[in-house]
Amino acid sequence: MRRKDLNWSTVAKILVVDDDDAVRALLRLVFSRQGHEVHEAGDGRVALRLFEEVKPDLVITDLVMPDKEGLETIRELRRRDTKVPIIAMSGGGRSQGGDYLKMAKAMGANHTLSKPLSVDKLPGVIDSLLN
Repeated sequence: MRRKDLNWSTVAKILVVDDDDAVRALLRLVFSRQGHEVHEAGDGRVALRLFEEVKPDLVITDLVMPDKEGLETIRELRRRDTKVPIIAMSGGGRSQGGDYLKMAKAMGANHTLSKPLSVDKLPGVIDSLLN
């Protein structure tokens, strides 16, 4: 059950989906330091399995990944749960990444971020989506 009263200082279960180990490690560090429970997946297939097991309060997913990419993952997550907040991120070229981020928003992502990520902005984004 998701808690509607979550805020950045409250523990949330966050599912981080990215095929880049360094990005997952960075996000795990940032979120763990805030006391959040972090679960990781290297692609959309693993993410969908973990989503059912963990029941995260928030999902942050890359868009360009092997096996099951981010747009497919967002579409499937929205079929399973219309309310879980989803953040889509992409490091594609400016026009390509922007297009992917626009598509992600149209498919149900609540927020989009361009890579490289600004970790300084993450607390505010997470806080606004969890409240």
